[in-house]
Formats: sequence, C-alpha cells, structure tokens
Amino acid sequence: MKINWSSHFVRETRAITKNNLPLLNKLNSTLEILEENPFTNSLNTHKLKGYLLGSWSCSIDYQHRIVFDFVNNPETDEQEILLQSIGTHDEVY
Repeated sequence: MKINWSSHFVRETRAITKNNLPLLNKLNSTLEILEENPFTNSLNTHKLKGYLLGSWSCSIDYQHRIVFDFVNNPETDEQEILLQSIGTHDEVY
C-alpha cells in the first residue's frame, strides 16, 4: 500500500528525529512494515476515537506513535495511507 506524508507529518518528523538517529531508524523500519501490511501485530494498529475518529494509530516504539488515515486516490481508485501526525503518546492524542 502506498504511503503519502502530509506536510504536518513532515515538519513533526524533522523536529522529533533531528538529533535522534535511533528513532529515525525505528521510524524507517515501521514505515516499511506499514507499507507492506498496516495490520501487522508488531505495529499495534488500532482505530482512534474522539476528535480523531476515523483515523488510525500505530506504534513506532513504546513511546512514539504515528496517526494516519486510509484514503482513496482519485486517480488510481486505490486505497493509500496518509500519514497525519507523529509524536509521543501524549503529543498525538
């Protein structure tokens, strides 16, 4: 499944991984797994509630999460993943 990055996600990723190479490596591994199968047990993917209703979340590590949406590409009519936010549990929820 193709992954797209929102501009908000790009800014947050730069800030959170600026001086944290281990987190950047974990993020890259997580994105590879997410692209192959977003519901792999290791990602702990789950639906969100409240003001994030309709979005999904997966884990990078114990502390960090990615919030994303499944969207349809109007050109190809295929489902894609749109990365919305990244941060610690308290930052993204």
